[in-house]
Amino acid sequence: FSSEVLGLPLPRVPSGFHSKTDFGPEMIRVSKFYKDCKEGKFISYLDPDARTLYDTFRKAPNPTNNGPCLGWRESPNKPYQWLHYNETLLRAKNFGSGLVALGLTPSPNTYVGIYSQNCPEWILTEQGAYCYSMVIVPLYDTLGPDACAYIIKQAEIHVVICEDDQKCNLLLDKSPRCLRKLIAIKETRPATNQRAKNRGVEIVRFEDVERLGAVKNNPEVPPKLTDLCTICYTSGTTGNPKGVMLSHENVVAGICAVILQLGDHRPRPDDVMMSFLPLAHMLERCCENGMYMLGGSVGFFSGDIKRLSEDMKALRPTVMPAVPRLLNRIYDKVITEISGSFIKRMLFNMAMSAKEGEIRRGIIRNNSFWDKLVFRKVQEGMGGRLRLMVVGSAPLAGNVLTFIRCSLGALVVEGYGQTECVAPVSLTVQGDYVPEHVGPPVACCCIKLVDVPEMEYYAVSGQGEVCVKGANVFQGYYKDEEKTNETIDSDGWHHTGDVGMWLPNGTLKIIDRKKHIFKLSQGEYIVPEKIENIYIRSQYVQQVFVCGENIESCIVAVVVPDVDVIKSWAFENRIPGTLSVLCAHPEVKQLIMDDMISWGKEAGLKSFEQVKDIYLHPDPFSVQNGLLTPTLKSKRPQLKAYFKPQIEDMYSKLT
Repeated sequence: FSSEVLGLPLPRVPSGFHSKTDFGPEMIRVSKFYKDCKEGKFISYLDPDARTLYDTFRKAPNPTNNGPCLGWRESPNKPYQWLHYNETLLRAKNFGSGLVALGLTPSPNTYVGIYSQNCPEWILTEQGAYCYSMVIVPLYDTLGPDACAYIIKQAEIHVVICEDDQKCNLLLDKSPRCLRKLIAIKETRPATNQRAKNRGVEIVRFEDVERLGAVKNNPEVPPKLTDLCTICYTSGTTGNPKGVMLSHENVVAGICAVILQLGDHRPRPDDVMMSFLPLAHMLERCCENGMYMLGGSVGFFSGDIKRLSEDMKALRPTVMPAVPRLLNRIYDKVITEISGSFIKRMLFNMAMSAKEGEIRRGIIRNNSFWDKLVFRKVQEGMGGRLRLMVVGSAPLAGNVLTFIRCSLGALVVEGYGQTECVAPVSLTVQGDYVPEHVGPPVACCCIKLVDVPEMEYYAVSGQGEVCVKGANVFQGYYKDEEKTNETIDSDGWHHTGDVGMWLPNGTLKIIDRKKHIFKLSQGEYIVPEKIENIYIRSQYVQQVFVCGENIESCIVAVVVPDVDVIKSWAFENRIPGTLSVLCAHPEVKQLIMDDMISWGKEAGLKSFEQVKDIYLHPDPFSVQNGLLTPTLKSKRPQLKAYFKPQIEDMYSKLT
């Protein structure tokens, strides 16, 4: 019910819509929400007068009659206070004018860095830059100081808007020569100002730039729709981050396609969104710009994720984007709470059954008997007014998605996308209650699957690498033509590296990842992430890294055990010691390996896909120790280098 198939070639499809593939027939799917998609035309705006992020913001105040725009709290016990649309626009213009007064050229070749948590000044900076056709380049903590320095140097950034004293110092630690000014949102210490001066960098206060801009009142230079609006650096699992170049047209197309598909559920001027996901990533940028486009309000969290629930209760949002990590935490908390009581478990199961029945019939509400009795606490923890949630960034388990839909009584849609496609590529449709897929293509692009023969995925069977073409596909990687050509083919298809399959109802399910495949010495291909996703089901396994060599005939793994489960098993079996001691205990190793192998057998792993040895490691892989990306994906080359001695040791014992 959700997407149309174009079996190509078709005479009515323009030639630009064709592309070549070596295997099988091409099956290109498009959105049913925009009839021109069938002709190979994609949506890139909803209003012909609002085709850049400069224009979409300025269209917003009309329907809301200068309503509230940006909200924040001074301290945990204070209520939210608001900047209204007219004031936001004026302050943004003043700030942009101030940047010009500081010597920046109004041009899409001027790159402005921003290194801050979500706050009103982030949006004032973004809109201020757009007033003068400048380009925003976000920096963020989890990139690390080396990557931040690399970005500033590569993009030749002269000015970075910086949240506070600590972030100023982090940038000064490795500041490249091109960095001239830091604009501090909060107060900086005299020592920091002096340190900056010694390095040839001037620290200016955000409010002083606004004041300067108001005095100078430089004429605006609005951007063209083809101009870049941002270079969003993605922290890849290997090497330096890549700068994804996105135009105003790209981003507006992505936002408009989602708004179009949401239909009557789209944000309205009276909606309030909670902003807590990093604005440095495109999911949050798109959600916020969508809110501004429709005249809604955005309230910023206080900066401490542990206090998010307090912020939610104070703001009482109606709309929010979310990621699986947050939803998993809510689910786990509820399951832990009911696990000790038979009555609570029984009531929970009855409530889930009743609410699931309603969702299947298309009823979404939060005022039923079961909402009041069982789910009130969950709803109140999110502010009590939530009506729309957009989930993205990583796969969400079906049981968790169904729980969230039942317990919140809100419309929850799940999307799939990449920074290279602005954010959205596909989105589930309201009324589709079946979890574990990511919906049909959105109306700004089309999707085809391309054969991955080495993994035995073929487009003719409805499986293959997900390729995207349309108005949301990026302009290329900044100063990296080679990687751009590796990713976007000569016909304009962006090859995502994700492997998907079409479900019978026209929705897409992501089933694998193309990268990280390696061959064993006997010629068999290994897809480590597939194997890891099976082994992680073991109750004893918290994290697992499967690896191998093309000169070896088998694979091995590094396993971080689940500390609570292992300690409780050791206690029952009278094996004393800390987790480090238990990791070195042969019985513990045997227990974990046997369980992993049995999960592998159950999932149908071939014998060469089963590990032949494991090394138990007591400390989890994390962003901090450099073994995970900010989106919590394994950094495989770094893991391999880090555990090189243990991997070599395992292989030496196996030969």
